[in-house]
Amino acid sequence: MGTEKNTGTKGVLQVKKHRKKKLSVEELTQGVFNGNKAILARAITLVESTRNVDLTKAHTLIENCLSKESKSIRIGITGVPGVGKSSFIEVLGTTLTGLGKKVAVLAVDPTSTRSKGSILGDKTRMQELVKDPNAFIRPSPSGETLGGVARKTRESVILCEAAGFDIVLIETVGVGQSETAVHSMVDFFLLLKLSGAGDELQGIKRGIMEMADAIAINKADGDNLKRAQRAKVEFQRALQLYPPKENGWIPKVSTCSAIDKTGIIEIWEMIIQFLETTKDHGYFEKNRQNQNKYWLMQTIDELLKQQFYRASSVKKHLENMLQQVSEDKISPFRAAEVLMAAYRKELK
Repeated sequence: MGTEKNTGTKGVLQVKKHRKKKLSVEELTQGVFNGNKAILARAITLVESTRNVDLTKAHTLIENCLSKESKSIRIGITGVPGVGKSSFIEVLGTTLTGLGKKVAVLAVDPTSTRSKGSILGDKTRMQELVKDPNAFIRPSPSGETLGGVARKTRESVILCEAAGFDIVLIETVGVGQSETAVHSMVDFFLLLKLSGAGDELQGIKRGIMEMADAIAINKADGDNLKRAQRAKVEFQRALQLYPPKENGWIPKVSTCSAIDKTGIIEIWEMIIQFLETTKDHGYFEKNRQNQNKYWLMQTIDELLKQQFYRASSVKKHLENMLQQVSEDKISPFRAAEVLMAAYRKELK
């Protein structure tokens, strides 16, 4: 017994030692290419790091992974909190792995603006999918980025594709403007809605409706089934009022139940139909090219902002400007001009 205990302890220590060992970019790249989920997780951690020392490694890793051809499908899933996104994604994910697909789930958890903490509970909520050998779930804190989309989610998509995942599902926080950010990095955008939560059409925001490629009325089961069917008709009528999409696709509405596991395969068949339509029209590739351009501009904005706040002249005057603005001694616009002037002078 004692020998077994010592052997077990020794094994745990070896695992911990291995985990602490820093892998080179080449080792991370090869591990990702081999589909090693543990190394994929470490690669995403590197990409998510905000440490300056990790930036160069992360850039090289991403460039290495871009060189590997992928025919993956990127699907964004959004909806208000409580609509059942995690339950829906788990059932969709297990359905897809049952069809022989490899599925990666990137779930963005909201970060508290006060404590800066995140629950990161998606793995707990997706108990079946997390055990699936053909699935990979990565919860990430939203941080302080626009709309609650993790700053490095797009790079994580590239890593998952390089690891051989056929389908990447991106779950939004479901609040703020996260929908806009996720829409700019996926091929298909699914909006989950609830019936019986008040006036169906009153809660519709024109922007999100125009972005959605399909609407799924979730929790269409039990006593809620008839309400879900009525909601489906109302949403179908509403969609007819919107102008046709550039990609030639007519958005569809369906009902589903993550509990009863109904309507899920129909949604997948709808996504396949969407892909066939957009690829035939040449829109699929064009959309990805435009997304690359969009993320170039977003990255430039982010880097300029980081450079600005790291400048010694800005650090020197920022607190003073904040104090003066709070006391109404100077307008926020004038204070910004003063800081920009100091920043430009430092650059020269």
